[in-house]
Amino acid sequence: MLVVLGLIIAFVLIAVFSNRSMRQCRWREYRHDTGSRWSCVQCGAVVEGKRGETPTECLKNKGEFDQNKNSS
Repeated sequence: MLVVLGLIIAFVLIAVFSNRSMRQCRWREYRHDTGSRWSCVQCGAVVEGKRGETPTECLKNKGEFDQNKNSS
């Protein structure tokens, strides 16, 4: 019975966390001389900012970036 319950819970968690619209941005920092370039591995947004200060908003649905322009 515990195995069945565990499998049900696992499938529910996979369904919830695999939904792309529910994920938040996951930022990666690429440092350079004057600051940092932050790239989101989830939505592809790229922004410039200060070293060590992660962007606070997801830019996926805001249209504030152009993936083709900022991709490298």
